[in-house]
Amino acid sequence: MRTAIATIAALAALQSAPALAADTANPPTVELAAEASGPAANDLAVAVLYAERSGTSAAAVAREVNRDIAAALELSRAQGAVKVQSGNVSTWPVYGKDGQGRIAAWRMRSELRLESTDTAAMSELVGKLQETLALAQLSMEPAPETRRKAVADVTVDALRAFEVRARLIADTLGRRYRIAHLSVADHGLQPPPMPRMRAAVMAAEAAPAPLEGGESRVSVHVSGRIELLD
Repeated sequence: MRTAIATIAALAALQSAPALAADTANPPTVELAAEASGPAANDLAVAVLYAERSGTSAAAVAREVNRDIAAALELSRAQGAVKVQSGNVSTWPVYGKDGQGRIAAWRMRSELRLESTDTAAMSELVGKLQETLALAQLSMEPAPETRRKAVADVTVDALRAFEVRARLIADTLGRRYRIAHLSVADHGLQPPPMPRMRAAVMAAEAAPAPLEGGESRVSVHVSGRIELLD
């Protein structure tokens, strides 16, 4: 009789072992997220200027635009504190109003992009270039290295915030925890609002550009899943 009882108990233990192992291998999980943000100094000035011409001869229009851009490039390269590079170039037909679909003229636009951490040099150069080019954009943003450092600092804050939430959840439920999955995403820059009329005023006056740095915001989002342990 005792042997039979022992056999039944052993079989019961063997049958329950997989269930216990499954519970241990698949502990309850909780999904959570945290976010942090911080400032990034706008220490890089960016300007886009362009030359645009129109005329009946596509070749003549191209010569005029290329002449203006070449002169602007030469002037910009002489300012060592400002990085300059060619931008978008486009040419398109202008159709007549007679409804016949005939090309009446050609229009061409060519851009230059300027970047500098020296706002005084950038301001002076943009003012000079506006004598022959039009201003399409002028803005301040964090330089690449400034942005990388700001994102790194905010990432640390976001991970710490995630850790605090995970510990709070586990402690409240009387459990320990371990991280099962973690995802970190940079949400990019949130620039401060820029006055829309400033570019128009500068284009009209062709004066040195007033530049104010200010700050942008960077944010990092951390999401993940934790396992609750006994």
